[in-house]
Amino acid sequence: MTRRLTAEALGTAFLLATVVGSGIMAERLAGGNTAIALLGNTLPTGAILVVLITVFGPISGATFNPAVPLVFRLRGELTNAEAFQYTVVQVVGGVVGVVTVIIANLIFELPAVSWSTTARAGSGQWLGEFVATFGLIATILGCVHRAPERVAVAVGLYITAAYWSTSFANPAVTVARAFSDTFAGIAPGGVAGFVLVQGAAAVMALGAMNALLGAVDSADPRG
Repeated sequence: MTRRLTAEALGTAFLLATVVGSGIMAERLAGGNTAIALLGNTLPTGAILVVLITVFGPISGATFNPAVPLVFRLRGELTNAEAFQYTVVQVVGGVVGVVTVIIANLIFELPAVSWSTTARAGSGQWLGEFVATFGLIATILGCVHRAPERVAVAVGLYITAAYWSTSFANPAVTVARAFSDTFAGIAPGGVAGFVLVQGAAAVMALGAMNALLGAVDSADPRG
């Protein structure tokens, strides 16, 4: 269990370091072109997810996202204690990620801590975040059910696509990105709304996928 929790914390920290570091560099190199900056942030994020899930998946499951232990607890695949421990170490990983944000800011000669001023709130933003998180959980559950060896690539590709709706789909990433005042950030006042929507989307995705996958199994002679 110690190895699993360490892998979750380390993987979450690497993910956050990549998201924020690539966001800062992308914004610097894009010359004011937001589309190019977003592309420069998207590709490293999708790529690092494939790498991290491939490396840490056999150790911990490589969730790196508090919404995922919630879903697997509701599925009965984690105990209350395990889900709680996963959540705690992901929060710790988020704290480490905040430290990497500070380091990244210093590397790029920015203020060590700079709260994001990018406002993300309102029904449109929340709906987009709901859809993105719902799709992420559906992707994970669908792959775990029939093609677990494809989870890393599927999640990396899904997040690469979802990034273009500026979605986070991850409470740990949402919190950490409040510490970086770049185009990829989120103002602290918007964090709670995003996290609540992410949790609701995860639970609803679980219900939908249980129904869909159960129907597939009942109609498939292979079981």
